[in-house]
Amino acid sequence: MGVQVELVDAKSLVFDSREHGFNTELGDMVYIRCISHFRAQMLSATLESIGVPCVNSHSVLERCSNKMLTTLALERGGIPTPRTLMALSAEGVPQAALSLGYPVVLKPLVGSWGRLVSLAKDRETLNALVEHREELSNPLDHIYYLQEYVRRPPRDIRAVVVGDEVAAAVYRVSADGEWRTNVARGASTEAFEPAGELIELLVKAADAVGGGVLGVDAMESSEGYLVHEVNGTVEFRGAQSAVQTSIPRKIVEYLVREVKK
Repeated sequence: MGVQVELVDAKSLVFDSREHGFNTELGDMVYIRCISHFRAQMLSATLESIGVPCVNSHSVLERCSNKMLTTLALERGGIPTPRTLMALSAEGVPQAALSLGYPVVLKPLVGSWGRLVSLAKDRETLNALVEHREELSNPLDHIYYLQEYVRRPPRDIRAVVVGDEVAAAVYRVSADGEWRTNVARGASTEAFEPAGELIELLVKAADAVGGGVLGVDAMESSEGYLVHEVNGTVEFRGAQSAVQTSIPRKIVEYLVREVKK
């Protein structure tokens, strides 16, 4: 496309606050692809402080890296989501679970690939999960994010939203014996063409968290589509294997439009 690009390993970067810069030139715009969400947040914050725009922005990365912050943004944006409760200590978990009704889904505030996402079918199981979490050293693990268990087909929808466009969408179909639909958990992908109402919802959800290049996850429920997660550093190898559209080209076209603004 005639765009000059350079691949930079973020782990090699050093920022000097007095010099107001990094140990290498980083161009007119940086597209952040760090797997580490903490590294991505620090990188975006420092880049923006010296006037280098980032996709995604620091505020979007911060919002999407924490499930409760994502939920709050979606609720403010009028996006239908699974019912979610947050307990600020282990003491509040039993009452939150009773309010939701079993089974309940327990998720870490920060995390990806379905790690530490658990389904508690009864109080005994939930108590065991909480007891385990209380032994972990990270204070974030002692704040409890619980969601209702949505009865749905054995799949969800992953959409790669680029700006105001759904660049691609796929079904993620659960592997045998696995209720989670993460590709990292063995789920397969199938091409899926969203209709007008769903497209509008997916774009609106992306806009609710601040927009950019995002992975928006939705579920089919008896009440219609529910958006349950937005990923700020979306991985799309699985989606690209199932669709004909070039997701990278859509992203580059968006970056070029943004840098020319």
